[in-house]
Amino acid sequence: MTVKALQQLTTGRNGVGAFILQCKKMDIHYCDWAGSSRGMNGFIKSILPKFAAANPQIEFVVSPRPSKHPVVIGHYINGREKAICVRNLEPLQILKKVELLRDASGEKLRKVNKPVQSVNESVRGVWSPYHGNGMAV
Repeated sequence: MTVKALQQLTTGRNGVGAFILQCKKMDIHYCDWAGSSRGMNGFIKSILPKFAAANPQIEFVVSPRPSKHPVVIGHYINGREKAICVRNLEPLQILKKVELLRDASGEKLRKVNKPVQSVNESVRGVWSPYHGNGMAV
């Protein structure tokens, strides 16, 4: 590896230290003759080489899947995977979906009930000036 390539890997997109993407591998499946894969075929020929060169830390596997709709599957470092069907989408729309998989963490989507999540809950609770006795001067 060259020095410039190492600098790009160790400098994150946000400029703070080594930013490691959670996505480690992407499987791209398509069909050669099906109409629903027309956009995927264009994406593979024109956009994917540039995207793969810009993201060397992600392994891209392109394989035909005859008589099936095109799909993009992201594999993450926590062992999970996410799949997105991209049938009848244009190449730029597929690029948006691939970027979505690249930037995802791989965690399950959860409903957030509280605005602050903590490992240790506060003993006293959230402070408010309206609770307790007022100050006497």
